[in-house]
Amino acid sequence: MMQPSAALAYDNPELLPDRPTPVIDLAKTFTDIQEEQLVADLNKFAADTGWKLRVLTQYDRTPGRAVINFWGLDDKSILLVADSRGGNILSFSVGDAVYELLPRTFWIELQTRFGNLYYVREHGEDRAILGALESVEGCLVKGGCNVVPGLPREQWILTLITSTLGGVICGFAAQPRRPGQALAWQWALIFSPLWGILFIAFGIGPVVTRTTEWLPLIRNISGFLIGALVAYLTPIFGRSSASET
Repeated sequence: MMQPSAALAYDNPELLPDRPTPVIDLAKTFTDIQEEQLVADLNKFAADTGWKLRVLTQYDRTPGRAVINFWGLDDKSILLVADSRGGNILSFSVGDAVYELLPRTFWIELQTRFGNLYYVREHGEDRAILGALESVEGCLVKGGCNVVPGLPREQWILTLITSTLGGVICGFAAQPRRPGQALAWQWALIFSPLWGILFIAFGIGPVVTRTTEWLPLIRNISGFLIGALVAYLTPIFGRSSASET
């Protein structure tokens, strides 16, 4: 069954078009050419795959729940509603069969990535909608996704920071604590749950699950190694300075 969003609380069938179309652009988000291309793409995708993607843009007017019957929304339907009156312009109503391929966490991440005000301000409402649809279509074609494909720069920077921080913690833990000791591997092992979570779960995991590019991965590994090396060598530099004085 479809899960209706709060934006569909009303029922105004008089706002529906008089012809079948997968796009109802009440907010005039798209140009005529964009709308024609989107209609053609969504119709072709439905014919090729059986998944029905529908788009409703609205501002001060909405057909509300009337779109459910107009589009015949069912378990294999996905309704994207774009409304710029809120903090996030995107919301989704998703059929039960879709959740087998795209879990609820996928839709939360999709909404957060493309519907936030910063993305919309930089790229426009039309690109926010089209980008979200492209991600959904790509995941449905390949049989499902647990996360939204692609690694935005802001998210990669966060993974780089956590990777470097994990390296710093590992380096501090591995500092020698008695004369003649080169590496306190026991302490590094004790602290491994902390730096391992930062580096592997938050630094490497989001990268390898969202992109096949090697460069972000190499940079994160380098950040971990540099952070570990700097933290490990810090007391050595301190002792050298003290002995010189």
